[in-house]
Amino acid sequence: MKKIIVTTCLLATGFLLTACGESQSSNESQQTTIQFMHSSVEQERLSVINELVADFEKENPDIKIKQVPVEESAFNTKIVTLARSGKLPEVMEVSQDFAKVMDKDELIDQTAVQNVIEEAGEDNYYDGAKNLVRSEDGKSYIAAPISGWVQGIWYDKEKLSEAGFSEPENWDDILKIAQHFTDKENKQYGIAMPTAEGTMSEQAFSQFALSNGANVLDDEGEVTIDTEKMREALSFYQNLSQYTMPGSNDVTEIKDAFMNGTAPMAIYSTYILPSVYEAGSSENIGFAIPTQKDQAVYGTVSGLTISSGLDEKQKEAAEAFTAFLSQPKNMEKWVLMSPGGAQPVNKQVVELDGYKENEVIKSFGELPSEIASAFDEVQVFGLVGEKNFTKMGDITSSGVIGKAVNQVTVGNEDVDQALADAQKNTK
Repeated sequence: MKKIIVTTCLLATGFLLTACGESQSSNESQQTTIQFMHSSVEQERLSVINELVADFEKENPDIKIKQVPVEESAFNTKIVTLARSGKLPEVMEVSQDFAKVMDKDELIDQTAVQNVIEEAGEDNYYDGAKNLVRSEDGKSYIAAPISGWVQGIWYDKEKLSEAGFSEPENWDDILKIAQHFTDKENKQYGIAMPTAEGTMSEQAFSQFALSNGANVLDDEGEVTIDTEKMREALSFYQNLSQYTMPGSNDVTEIKDAFMNGTAPMAIYSTYILPSVYEAGSSENIGFAIPTQKDQAVYGTVSGLTISSGLDEKQKEAAEAFTAFLSQPKNMEKWVLMSPGGAQPVNKQVVELDGYKENEVIKSFGELPSEIASAFDEVQVFGLVGEKNFTKMGDITSSGVIGKAVNQVTVGNEDVDQALADAQKNTK
């Protein structure tokens, strides 16, 4: 799973932002230079972004893009540092969670982002993808979605079928299958699932909580962690963890266990699909969404946001570049940097020949389009009705949910106490 790593540092409000870009003059012309900060540091990804930047600069000779690639693990901390020094880049690739932190501290130009989304066509985005980056008041946006991923239960069709199981449709199905395949003496387990203290555990658990009607915030923005619905979900997650690998399991352990056959099910994002393709198992993988009271589709988006405090030329340049990257043909190039892993958030992308004919996408049949369309139903903690509370960014940053999951699974601590502690520590 491509992690969303949210810094524990909180931004202080009231920054006087100074624009990084400035007008560059030459003998022949004058250019506006803006910075674009992103997390694609791998050479293959950089070559794609270099091509996109070159195409944009060719179409817009009066604008120069200076890239600032930063490792994902250091990305959010870097933004904090730059914001404090008044040198925030004009355009940034950000997670939905960190965009909330930035918006809370008034570091995002919502109007500029809204302009980009309107130019791209609001109706062209999957509803869920838009919901994840709505402003808290629902009147604007804090980022323009560029790609995303969906999480669920991945399963080995052949193994489940041989044991007499069909696709798991609800909590009970998942539990029965996990019990059946667990043989701890032979180091075989029923499900590979996150138990480490961290963001991935919060993400995995949230899908079960949301399917039970539980959320971290109510419609007034009040914390509702210590509730009966949340208690039922965390108790189930604790019970299910009996059938996963011992210790604190995170991204690597979960992926490895599923790919090497240690477990026939795994809670993971679509970022498992490139590995499944490489292993030649595309036709044998199934995908299920945990369901209890409701079906809970969980996903995240990566978005492009624009800094507040820019002068007119910088703002225009930032909007133009972000709008360019938000064109379907360019979004296609962006998601195909990780085919199968990164999912389209724009309905038009899945209809493009380049996307449909990509060898990785083709290998999974109808599954990629089904997953992409699931963005219409995405739910996350902090998204309540029409409200997308920025407060949730701080709660995720605090790590209290991931800690509670780790306490009751690895630590086998009391569920009631873990939820009470999490509730208390959000105050």
